[in-house]
Amino acid sequence: MERIAVIGQSGLIPEHVRLLAEEIGSEIAKRGAVLLTGGGSGVMEAVSRGAKQANGLVVGILAGDDKQAANEFIDIPINTGLGFDYRSVLLVHSADAIIMIGGGNGTLGELSAAYMNKKRVIIVENSGGWSNTVKQIAFEGCYLDERRTVEIQFAKTAKSAVDLAFQSIYNPVDPDKNTGLIGD
Repeated sequence: MERIAVIGQSGLIPEHVRLLAEEIGSEIAKRGAVLLTGGGSGVMEAVSRGAKQANGLVVGILAGDDKQAANEFIDIPINTGLGFDYRSVLLVHSADAIIMIGGGNGTLGELSAAYMNKKRVIIVENSGGWSNTVKQIAFEGCYLDERRTVEIQFAKTAKSAVDLAFQSIYNPVDPDKNTGLIGD
């Protein structure tokens, strides 16, 4: 099964972001992929709710040792015993593709970890936080630095974000190249 991680802000999120995250979770589940999140509140809870409503499987990779920290929509809570920064690295490494919705500092760290490990990230534009800013400050509009490690992709809708995530799974980054999809 494909594993798609969704990263984004915890805590209170605006209604339009909640609805977007739920739609993305539903799209992931309908296509038969496993949803991975950090297991907490905010975007993580909303995307998990959407996946569960579509009968999907949701895995929460949790910081610490308390499985009760998982939101109510997590099917499989995985306690890492680690802090949030290290838990985030496990989440990134466990995913076949990553979708970013909104996001604060923790999400920015996950984006950076994904980039350093040549994991494709699809950022949903206009979803708030760092998702609204990355394109403006990115090198050539789609890289985190001049090494062009892996191209960051941008989507405007839930469906297009999930479409791009699946495309990135089926066309992975060539480890012998710095940029592009295999065959580019």
